[in-house]
Amino acid sequence: MQGGQKNLNSEQIQDLKLAAAKMNGAKRREFAAQMTTKYCQGSARKAERVFGWKRTMVEIGLAEERTGIKCIGAQAAKSGAKRWEEQQPEAAKILR
Repeated sequence: MQGGQKNLNSEQIQDLKLAAAKMNGAKRREFAAQMTTKYCQGSARKAERVFGWKRTMVEIGLAEERTGIKCIGAQAAKSGAKRWEEQQPEAAKILR
């Protein structure tokens, strides 16, 4: 067991890094939290050292996993994307 990782070789670590890089947002945090729990004894610091993931991202993922509450950013509200109701006014009218 090197650097806090449990039963992982360098190729497996690279595979996990690649898998996480293909995800974003809540899915990435969930994956990072699961791998941190499984291979780094739930330590965000160890996950940062072993996988190179940002510690705060891992900590948020662990908190989301523990509480069941997902953190939602303001990206969608501030990205310039129209709200669903604006994109589908007829469907929104029916649902109201």
